[in-house]
Order: sequence, then structure tokens, then C-alpha cells
Amino acid sequence: MTNTLPQAFVRNFLGNSPIWYKQAIIGFLILNPILLYTVGPAITGWLLIFEFIFTLALALKCYPLQPGGLLAIEAIIIGLASPESVSHEVESNLEVILLLMFMVAGIYFMKSMLLWVFTKFLLKVRSKILLSLMFSFSAAFLSAFLDALTVTAVLISVGVGFYAVYHKVASGTSFTNTDHDYANDQGVGDTYRNDLEKFRAFLRSLLMHGAVGTALGGVCTLVGEPQNLLIAEKAGWDFVQFFLLMAPITMPVLAAGLITCALLEKTKTFDYGSELPDNVRSILENYAAEEDKKRTLRDKAMLITQVAVAIFLVIALALHLAAVGLIGLTIIILLTAFNGVVEEHQIGKAFEEALPFTALLVVFFTIVSVIHEQHLFQPIIAWVLAMDVSAQPGFFFIANGFLSAISDNVFVATVYINEVVSALNSGTISREHFDKLAIAINTGTNLPSVATPNGQAAFLFLLTSAIAPLVRLSYGKMVWMALPYTIVMSLVGYTAVTIAL
Repeated sequence: MTNTLPQAFVRNFLGNSPIWYKQAIIGFLILNPILLYTVGPAITGWLLIFEFIFTLALALKCYPLQPGGLLAIEAIIIGLASPESVSHEVESNLEVILLLMFMVAGIYFMKSMLLWVFTKFLLKVRSKILLSLMFSFSAAFLSAFLDALTVTAVLISVGVGFYAVYHKVASGTSFTNTDHDYANDQGVGDTYRNDLEKFRAFLRSLLMHGAVGTALGGVCTLVGEPQNLLIAEKAGWDFVQFFLLMAPITMPVLAAGLITCALLEKTKTFDYGSELPDNVRSILENYAAEEDKKRTLRDKAMLITQVAVAIFLVIALALHLAAVGLIGLTIIILLTAFNGVVEEHQIGKAFEEALPFTALLVVFFTIVSVIHEQHLFQPIIAWVLAMDVSAQPGFFFIANGFLSAISDNVFVATVYINEVVSALNSGTISREHFDKLAIAINTGTNLPSVATPNGQAAFLFLLTSAIAPLVRLSYGKMVWMALPYTIVMSLVGYTAVTIAL
């Protein structure tokens, strides 16, 4: 049968994604204008949120930028949001965009050093429980002083590095980020295929422990998450005051999170507990030994340079010498200059990982603009503020957690803290009560938001990164693996809020 031009357009629409997925997106695009003019913008806005979540949930079928972008463009066309409000959201989150553009690229030029360091850890620590705790605690500690996206970029780089080493030996071919299913190729035996599945599960569990660790640490300090700084500025808290005020909630949650990490590995539930296969360990050990043998003086100089720049990175981020994205640009310049990377195409490779996600994040800001312009969260805020004063901190924690799980926790925190500041300025609440609500807002937006990749940019970054399809980390898998953490962190956080506040 001869293909026609209309058939070619149908084939091109959203590429190789399943036909039912294409039909669903087309259905959404047709349904939204109809609902807007029949049931109003509020219901249509909520539907748009869940449609966007649908595109995130099926990120392995089709990258969310295209279907989510079509929904965002339609939202602007039919008047649910305006280009000006989207520009305002982008301006408000410029530091996050710069971070993704430059910091993630900077981490790319550290990958040989990171792989070297983490290979040593992986091969020397044979206890999976201890290794998982190290990943979780290290991510938590770093996220308390650095940035969760930076820490996540390190985890992704390490995961891709380990996978690439095993792929090269198992398949006998070089690795690219498109090699998702090499185990189905001819010449790869059942042993390697079985080891691959176990190795995927092993890496998947470590990545999720590390990702949750970024949330455990990020909530603790003023610099841990973007909304922390926003809340601290509104409340007038310094670094030490912020830590001490949050500690009655954050420290029990941190302890509970680490205990949960150990129990999940011990009980081997929720897709955790997979050990590193012996064959894979042997491959990594042989690789590490061979790399050490053939490492030249120039290679050693490059490693030393990367270590020195990594130390500078930690110091610069901890002391906040500049915006995180600008520090990332500094890292790119230092690493490329002193390691001899001077060709444009070599530098360009570093940006391939982050720029698609940066574009997706701007699309997400459009959805956030819909929430803002249509006041979709306003009824929930008014309902909580109308409650009894003693019950408000606990309900603020719950409401913030729910909304952060389906939206962006930075946006939710911004909306809530502005409402609370208005209540304080109008004399509706006292300064003491304001402090309690601010603490509840900070912990509520940081802790339960691990439930889905929507809530935290670091989780969404991991879901849409190169490592996710390699280790079969889908939206549903992330939600399932995060579920025990979500339950424990939410319950412990809520209990601590109600007792301490």
C-alpha cells in the first residue's frame, strides 16, 4: 500500500510513541477548549495539570517536552495563561535554569574523577545496606549545603558511568545513551542478560536512595532548596536560626529516612535489595585495575585537576560566592582550560543531558502559570487559614504536601508563604504563629513531595535523564520505590509538626 501525505503526518506526530498515546494527546488537545467554554477555566485548569502528569508518567514512551509542550501552547492560546505570566515564572526561576544549563555540564567534565572515586567505594563496600546508607547520607549531607540538582547530576553521571563500563565489556561495543536494549543483540548470552537485569535493579535502588537523600538533607538548611531561602527571607531568619527552628522536624525525619533505607535493603521490598552480581563486580574490578595500569601522567594530572576543581565547587557553593549557575560556568571554564578541552564540539557534548530537561522545565512553568492565573490553589489556602489556629500547622503540612506532590514545591511554597505574610501584615495572625506556619510550609513542601517526580526538580531531572531508560526507572517505578519513604517521611514529619508546633 502506498503511503499518502496525511499518513506521513500521522507517522511523524510524536514519532515512535504508541498509537494509543498519540490518540490520548490529540484527545486532550480537542477536549480542553470544549471544557473551557462549558465548565469553566478552573476545572479545565485542573484537568490540564493531570494531563501534564500523564505525559510525565509515560516519559519512557515519549519524552514529555513534546506532548507537554503542545498542552502548554494550547493553554496559552485558549487563555488559561499568558505569555507574560510564563515569562515572569521563567524570570523567577532563572537561577534554576542557569544551574541546569551550566552546573550539569560542569559535572560532565568531572565524570572520570567521579567514576574513579565511586568505583573505589562500590568495590570496597560489599554490604548493600552500608552502601545504600552511604549514598543516602552523602546525598543528604551534600544537599544541605549544595543544591539537590547538582547532587542528582553527580548521581546520574556515576550511574551512566557504571552502566557504560559493563555495557562495553558485555556487548563488546562502545556505549552511547541510545543503547537501551543491547542485551537483545545477537552474541549476548543469557548470563550477561540476567546479570544486566540484576545490575539495573542494583543501580536503580542506589539512585533512588540518593534521590530521596537529597530531599532529606535539602529541607534542613536555608540553602538546601530554593523555597527554603524564599521562606527564610520572608521570615527574617539567618542560617543558624533556620536550622534550629527546623531541627525538631527535620532531624527525626532524617533519622527515620535512614532507618527506612536500611530496612528496605534488609527486607528487599519495593524493588530494593538487589545485590551487585559477582560477574559485574569482576568486570568493574578488572576495569578499575586496567585503568589504573594504563593511566599516564597526563591522565593523573587531569584527575588531580578535577579533584581540585571539585573542592573549589563545594567551597563556592557552601559559601554562596555566586549564583549556582554562574559557579557551574566557572567549573566548565576551569576544567576545559586546564584539561585541554578546547574544541567546540567537545564542549557541546556536555550540554546534551541538561538542555532537553531545561526546555521541559520551562514548559512546566507554563503549567504553573495556569495554576497561578486561575487561582487553582486559592480555595485550599483559604480553607486552611479558616481553621482553628492550633490545628493550622498540621493542616498546612498536609495541604502543602498534597499540592507539592502534583505541582512544583517551590511554587506551592511561594503561594503559601505570601498568603501567610499577608495575614501577618493585616494582623490576622501573630508573629509567633507566623513562624509556626512558615516551618510547616517549609517541611510540608519538602518532605511529602517525594511522592512523585512532579514535586521536586531533582526527581523530575532523574526521571528524564539518560540513566532512567537504561535502568528501567519509569514514572510508576519511581512512585512505587518512593512510596515507603513518602509514608514514613510524611507521618514522622506531620507528627513532629503537631508536637513541636
